[in-house]
Amino acid sequence: MLDLTFEPPKPKVIAGAKHDWELVIGMEVHAQVSSRAKLFSGASTTFGAEPNSNVSFVDAAMPGMLPVINEYCVEQAVRTGLGLKAGINLMSAFDRKNYFYPDLPQGYQISQLYHPIVGEGEVLVELGEGIDRMVRIERIHLEQDAGKSIHDMDPNMSFVDLNRTGVALMEIVSRPDIRGPEEAAAYIAKLRQILRYLGTCDGNMQNGNLRADVNVSICRPGQYEKYWETQDFSHLGTRCEIKNMNSMRFIQQAIEVEARRQIAIVEAGGTIDQETRLYDPDKGETRSMRSKEEAHDYRYFPDPDLLPLEIEQAWVDGIKATLPELPDARKARYIADFGLTDYDASVLTAEVETAAYFEAVAQGRDGKLAANWVINELFGRLKKEDHDITSSPVGPEQLGGIIDLISKGDINGKIAKDLFEIVYSEGGDPAQIVEARGMKQVTDTGAIEAAVDEVIAGNPAQVEKAKANPKLAGWFVGQVMKATGGKANPAAVNQIVSAKLGL
Repeated sequence: MLDLTFEPPKPKVIAGAKHDWELVIGMEVHAQVSSRAKLFSGASTTFGAEPNSNVSFVDAAMPGMLPVINEYCVEQAVRTGLGLKAGINLMSAFDRKNYFYPDLPQGYQISQLYHPIVGEGEVLVELGEGIDRMVRIERIHLEQDAGKSIHDMDPNMSFVDLNRTGVALMEIVSRPDIRGPEEAAAYIAKLRQILRYLGTCDGNMQNGNLRADVNVSICRPGQYEKYWETQDFSHLGTRCEIKNMNSMRFIQQAIEVEARRQIAIVEAGGTIDQETRLYDPDKGETRSMRSKEEAHDYRYFPDPDLLPLEIEQAWVDGIKATLPELPDARKARYIADFGLTDYDASVLTAEVETAAYFEAVAQGRDGKLAANWVINELFGRLKKEDHDITSSPVGPEQLGGIIDLISKGDINGKIAKDLFEIVYSEGGDPAQIVEARGMKQVTDTGAIEAAVDEVIAGNPAQVEKAKANPKLAGWFVGQVMKATGGKANPAAVNQIVSAKLGL
């Protein structure tokens, strides 16, 4: 069982000219389903294709073309719900959300308003050791994405690329449980991590595969607690939605800017209009995009081309049986089985590829030693060259080979670092490199003793100082290691030096 004992963080407080204010944030995250085909057509979802090359007749809304549900996209939504400990609705239905936009050829979006496929779930967001925020998920529904309008290719015309039209999205709607900009970014990071572990979304924010609409409101201290007790939104301020955020840094900036805008208006005696806004990072401001529409403004109605979606519990159970070990469980296992610190376990489980690499290195070896080499040596070297774990020139079997040589006493720490550099730059089998280049650690006490005698004989003044202050014996150890090219066994050197000096 996971230990879920934690302390929730204090809410972010912003000082206005007259009062202190707290933030209340809810998020609607749009995650592109990892699928090779779209939600209602067989068109490809490949990113970066030529404009309008991944468009079927259904996507282009040609007359008489009917949508057909992609079962795999449904499975991915169910998998996501299970990974977020959410209820799965065995009956769901698709609705038409009617609005005109140039990159939506149908004139409506197929979505799920009244009967979503996934119900309530939760995400545990870590904000420090023992400090966590539990964010409730209200629902997850499936919907199709719109295309993309391009306005910077011609001064007089706009262009439309329909490649994204019809791509499956999961809209993951949270409760207003997030209380600050840092928490919002941490929530997105944790959600992205879980989705990537599940394999249901690649989390690529740069390509727009994960983006968020951020709802921000302000309230006086104590009001949120009243909302929590009653679930009455009247205790909270009017929210404004910041649309299409795809950067952790910009999400934090936008929340701060929007909160201060609202505080200034309220303290001046004004009221907040519920609206959709855009964040301009260059100007450091949010600006109005449109008034916030309600459901009835979109004239939702059940999609007449799609029957209600009915799934069987046995099918859901089958998906549940294939779920991978998720980040929280894996982190807890690393701490329990390998004796890692909370920080090290968090670093190693941050990305699914990193965790898989560490697992391969640690298999049958000292977990702490493996973690130390992965985090400090490998990650440090990769960061220096702006690489990630997926492009590491050192495979887990090679790094494991270096650790094996350390454990067997064939090499010491200094030799291991030199060996790592050789493997990183040139490749090869660590054991064969050590053998071929004569890098094995010197464990022959006779040879080490001879080197110690030579250093002591050549430095009589230093001997007297070391006898008066035993801490100076380390100087002799360093000289012996230098004389042996770093190959001497450090423990043996320490022991012999101490014996020779009578310490």
